[in-house]
Amino acid sequence: MATKQRRPKLDDHLCFAIYAAGHAFNRVYKPLLARLGLTYPQYLAMLVLWEEEDVPLKVIGERLGLDSGTLTPLLKRLEKLGLVTRTRNTADERSVRIGLTAEGRALQDRAADIPAALGCAMGRPLPDIARLRQEIAALRDALNAAAEAGAGES
Repeated sequence: MATKQRRPKLDDHLCFAIYAAGHAFNRVYKPLLARLGLTYPQYLAMLVLWEEEDVPLKVIGERLGLDSGTLTPLLKRLEKLGLVTRTRNTADERSVRIGLTAEGRALQDRAADIPAALGCAMGRPLPDIARLRQEIAALRDALNAAAEAGAGES
């Protein structure tokens, strides 16, 4: 007699747990970022620029996993806020470099307490958070490799 296969439930899916956690993160981030006048994607772009200023738009896109169609409007909004500069490469008009303004650099100090606030909200010890971040990064890398190899295609 064949065994009946159990139908998966929503809460059995790791992807749903990660998706729901992402929404929970956004609810915690929203008030923290509102006082800076940033959205979460804008904050991520600023994090890249705070690490390495004056970078090609393409590098920011690669770091964040965003295409230029999504990233360009985001950076234009940051430019309108007076936080970044966008400069076309004179040798290659297709290439745009993104830099920080003085106001964009100063915002880093105002954002310095955000990681601690998130850590507090998670209620987990720092070593657990670091381990979880490493595991999620490894999962992301494995899924990206599988997607590139065509896994899941019928």
